[in-house]
Amino acid sequence: MAKHYEVFYSLEKSIRELVAQTIEAAEKREDWWASTRVPSNIQADVASRIQKELDAGVTRRSLDELDYTTFGELSVIIAANWDIFGGLFNSKKAVEKVMASLNALRNPIAHCSPLAEDEELRLQLTVRDWFRLME
Repeated sequence: MAKHYEVFYSLEKSIRELVAQTIEAAEKREDWWASTRVPSNIQADVASRIQKELDAGVTRRSLDELDYTTFGELSVIIAANWDIFGGLFNSKKAVEKVMASLNALRNPIAHCSPLAEDEELRLQLTVRDWFRLME
């Protein structure tokens, strides 16, 4: 299980970094989160998640709003900004499909549930699919 978590953690961090770097380069500013590049409903949902952490009296997991987005939301951000992401990926529809698959695989991994053999294979293939999108 630990190896799956490590793979997924690394992939998730790299996808978030890719999104941040791509939008920051396009906007030519570091405070891009508050721009129109991020749909307002996603900004609101992230603000709500941050407030829930603050209300719980726990340390914020991150000072970066992007770290509070779901895979589904990351997919929406990429699709909404296809003008800047289209040059990185070979298919918008494929990005959405792979991100949906990653989102489905994320839950059992993040909640320390064992993956069935088929799901282990699906994780391996989905990771390969992600990198194939950038060929």
